[in-house]
Amino acid sequence: MLSKAKAMQEKMKEAQDQIKKIEVEGMSGGNLVKVVLSGDYELKSIIISDAAKKESQEIINDLIIAAFNNAKENLKKKSAEEISKITGGLNLPLDFKLPF
Repeated sequence: MLSKAKAMQEKMKEAQDQIKKIEVEGMSGGNLVKVVLSGDYELKSIIISDAAKKESQEIINDLIIAAFNNAKENLKKKSAEEISKITGGLNLPLDFKLPF
């Protein structure tokens, strides 16, 4: 039992390392703003279209926030897929730690 738990812990560590390498996109306003996030939630880029640049600063800010939130949701889904591959469908949180 202990060896299975250690093997699961090692698999989770591998999955977490793989997730850090993932990059996902988030978009808002019909592709007016696009952001790219890494697997550890590091913001890699923000792309603001020329059409969006014609909007007020408040609207641009809202579009950036919406694109970031979209990317965050996409990252959660992608991370859950990676964890599911490792755990065989068990729904474990990303920060799951075994007691050793």
